[in-house]
Amino acid sequence: MDFYTLYWLLGLIMVPGIILAVVAQTKVSTTYNKMKQIGTEKGITANQVAREVLDNNDLTNISLTTTPHELGDHYDPKNEIIALSPGVNGSSSIASVGIAMHEVGHALQDSQGYAFSRLRKFLVPVINFTSKMLWPLVIIGMIFSFGGASGSLFGDICLYSGIIFFGLNVLFSLITLPTELDASKRAMKVLREQGYMNEDELANVKKVLSAAAMTYVASLLVSILNFLRFLLSVIMVRNNE
Repeated sequence: MDFYTLYWLLGLIMVPGIILAVVAQTKVSTTYNKMKQIGTEKGITANQVAREVLDNNDLTNISLTTTPHELGDHYDPKNEIIALSPGVNGSSSIASVGIAMHEVGHALQDSQGYAFSRLRKFLVPVINFTSKMLWPLVIIGMIFSFGGASGSLFGDICLYSGIIFFGLNVLFSLITLPTELDASKRAMKVLREQGYMNEDELANVKKVLSAAAMTYVASLLVSILNFLRFLLSVIMVRNNE
């Protein structure tokens, strides 16, 4: 197979993932922009709800702070903080309360020893390392694969290590998806059981969290397709040696 055919074939593999990622991101933006215009009946703000739920679950060690990035809300277990974006922090909109409670859901996972959350936390430093080493290993592997018997052996070790590292990235995305879905489930449960929202408001919160979940589904698909593309390219290069 010539280079250009290989180039286009590998590019086409990514198309479904790219399309889903664009659709998911558009869905998140439109749903968030719509729901941030609708206030909650009780008028309680996102950071007030988050603080109250954290305190009620003996998580007074978790601090609430802000991040300058729009929709950059996140839970940082290492530093024990929940960072809320400007559009969420201090807002009493349905979208804001739902997003803040999703991050509280991650804190609840952490405190209750949720298996996927613990595994994800364990893998974070591993993924940070493998992400940095992945492409240097692949490039070195490609170079040495054409260097005779001894060079080929070293090249193979690098390439197979790269494949393993790439696979770990896919595993991380695979673990992230149920972790995010569970955090949203916990958020919905708390909001319902503790009476922060009525059923109509909860239905709208679910729309926001479901739209956000689509981005993680898209991320997983892109990760899997990227891995398959990488694997296919390695196989083709080796077969053409």
